[in-house]
Amino acid sequence: MNLRDLRYLLAVAEHGHFGRAAEACGISQPTLSVQLRKLEELLGVTLFERASKSVVPTAACERLIGHVRTAVAEADTILDVARSLRDPLAGRFRLGIIPTLAPYLLPLVFGPLRDALPALAVEPWEDQTAALLDRLRAHDLDAALLATEADGPDLAGLALFTEPFLAALPPDHRLAGRDTVSEAELAGDMLVLSDGHCLRDQVLAACGAPGGGSQGGPLGGTLRAASLSTLLNMVAAGYGTTLIPGLAAGVAQDAGLVLRPLSTPAGRTIRIVHRASYPRRVAAEAVGGVIAGRLRHFAAP
Repeated sequence: MNLRDLRYLLAVAEHGHFGRAAEACGISQPTLSVQLRKLEELLGVTLFERASKSVVPTAACERLIGHVRTAVAEADTILDVARSLRDPLAGRFRLGIIPTLAPYLLPLVFGPLRDALPALAVEPWEDQTAALLDRLRAHDLDAALLATEADGPDLAGLALFTEPFLAALPPDHRLAGRDTVSEAELAGDMLVLSDGHCLRDQVLAACGAPGGGSQGGPLGGTLRAASLSTLLNMVAAGYGTTLIPGLAAGVAQDAGLVLRPLSTPAGRTIRIVHRASYPRRVAAEAVGGVIAGRLRHFAAP
């Protein structure tokens, strides 16, 4: 038994498809199938039910897969420790980042990260907070940029910068002429992101509706957009208002929206989060330091 075959097993279980799993592993599908057959012969059990269009883990596989994940994670930890002993600021650094931050932050910090940490290959992975935390705990990520605090003793976080919320309005909106806008005035026609986005909960909380939907308005009670760009386009079309994080201000202005600060300032704190036991903590802190330095003087329009 070798770690390579265990990684193949995990890839097939994750993707539910031999072709996609083989592509993710960087090998051919026949090679993947042969190695898994050998693993099944070694273990004496069938690991997957093979159908024409899908692959489903067997009961035996379900019993074993937790141990497989633990073995692979421990092996990765050994490699990480060895790498950190050589140079913690060299090699791959898999960085998760939430979708409401990635498109606006990455263009600002990728160049500075390469300049400051030339031996560190930063690989971004964009996903929602819950999925990033799962990947972080499964050792599939080294760190993640989140807008929430680390949610357990197994995680550690470092605050990098605070991003203010701005009211985004159609040009002809009744509040567009104000110098500042009250959150309560926005709540009536507020458009929000779908469940799973931490920005949704933060925006609703800023408007005095934690965990609930906005009331009234043409679409406020029904629209749950999957992306911030969808929200901006709907606001630009005149279907409501929304709150956006400050780094998205340039994109919102390009879409023709009017941006106004809130009369009672609100925002979110961006943190870099990693496992408390992560052996390359210095790498996470270095990446966070570069990002914090780049955003130190950040001020939304």
